[in-house]
Amino acid sequence: MTGIKGIDPSVPPSGDGCVECDAAGGWWFHLRRCAQCGHVGCCDSSPAKHATGHYRDTGHPFVQSYEPGESWFWNYETDELYESGPDMAPPVSHPAEQPTPGPAGRVPEDWARALQQ
Repeated sequence: MTGIKGIDPSVPPSGDGCVECDAAGGWWFHLRRCAQCGHVGCCDSSPAKHATGHYRDTGHPFVQSYEPGESWFWNYETDELYESGPDMAPPVSHPAEQPTPGPAGRVPEDWARALQQ
């Protein structure tokens, strides 16, 4: 996947959590990192689905899991999963001590029910 349009391994992630959820005081289930610009957004299991929203707004096709121990990529344009890809600029995940779902202090007690909606 090295040299593929839509992936820039030199770009660092935008932060430790979903940009939009952090701005709004929201929470997320899992995080995804845009492989082109570094935007960190929440996954489609999260209430707000900001990673997919970022793709729709920008057309940036690839995300990488931003979860500790995961390195897979997803291509929104083709709906393809890639088990691995190029090494991305660090950090490669949110901090291991950050809970999932997260962030600490903003996850509702009934978070599992919220994911089923």
